[in-house]
Amino acid sequence: MRLTLLGTGDARQVPVYGCECQACVRAGIEARWRRQPCCALIECGDQRWLIDSGLPNLTERFPPRSFNGIFQTHYHADHAQGLLHLRWGQGLVIPVHGPTDPEGLADLYKHPGILDFSQPFEAFETRCFDALSVTALPLLHSRPTLGYLLEGEGRRIAYLTDTVGLPPATEAWLQRQPLDLLVLDCSMPPQPLAPRNHNDLNLALQCIEELQPESAVLTHVGHTLDAWLIEHRGELPGNVSVGIDGVVL
Repeated sequence: MRLTLLGTGDARQVPVYGCECQACVRAGIEARWRRQPCCALIECGDQRWLIDSGLPNLTERFPPRSFNGIFQTHYHADHAQGLLHLRWGQGLVIPVHGPTDPEGLADLYKHPGILDFSQPFEAFETRCFDALSVTALPLLHSRPTLGYLLEGEGRRIAYLTDTVGLPPATEAWLQRQPLDLLVLDCSMPPQPLAPRNHNDLNLALQCIEELQPESAVLTHVGHTLDAWLIEHRGELPGNVSVGIDGVVL
């Protein structure tokens, strides 16, 4: 089983338009430090599924029938804007499995085109796609949001973004068996007050301590965290790293 982080940025991405912090200046000079909208690709056996669809160029990056469908975490624009163009394709149907959200994004439900939204996940529902098993895990965010437990070929990967902490039931579910890899929302450096909607580094490390994965990768990274890490990168625990666009896990 292979997970590719297609994008690791928060809604503003990196560099932030007009920002002159050291992280944004660095990203403007070196492409490897740039962060696109947070999304991933999971591959297991003959299955290839996108996790979220925030990239605006999905139709260019993924030729027709090159992936099986999309596991949508939620319908904020930075995670779903790629669907607005993708839907106007022809000659195929693309399943989009995600949370039940009556609003969706823009007019996607009214004009879905080739996208099939007919089978939203229930909380803690598990679906099998040949060698890949996927369980939908409720998260804590400003609209209905799911993370995903991905199991196959002897591996267990949890992909959890966007969230601020974890609901007790989700944490308990993930503690049933050891995780090989945890990919976790961490948008901000340590904050003096409790964060809203997204983890800061303190809360992310607390979640990692509770779940005890073999390794953890931080994603949904904002420019303020990147700037903080320039000065403090050596302070992360040994099993925790920061995601980079394009990295294969």
